Amino acid sequence: MTPEPVTADAQLLEGAKAAFRQAYAPYSKFRVGAALRTPDGRVFFGANVENASYGLARCAEQSAVQAMATAGARTFTDLVVYSEATPPASPCGACRQILFEFAPDAQVVCVNHHGDVVSGLVRDFLPHGFRLEHRDDGHEMGTE
Repeated sequence: MTPEPVTADAQLLEGAKAAFRQAYAPYSKFRVGAALRTPDGRVFFGANVENASYGLARCAEQSAVQAMATAGARTFTDLVVYSEATPPASPCGACRQILFEFAPDAQVVCVNHHGDVVSGLVRDFLPHGFRLEHRDDGHEMGTE
């Protein structure tokens, strides 16, 4: 993604690690934590939550975005994703689209327990992402 070295924001990294510890992953044993910051400085956390019906599982990034949206925020500036994967786990395809919906220009930093980093903007992770724009007649149209 970005060629220059990027480090994770310390507050977001600690929050992502704390969320990681709370992940509910009894099936895959693959825990992930995420923390994001809104433009007004609020921080929201998420952990992956699995389900016996695998398709109903929620990723850490989705959980953080849902917490943000539930609190009334509609965009974020930074996201840290923490895992023990090597290389660091990056958002899945569904998460990339969800992140794009709220903040295509937000900085994403994926970090693992070794300190390895993969980073870039949300739009770098999903180069052809799309958003819908509300029209006055109540219909929606694709944008971006």
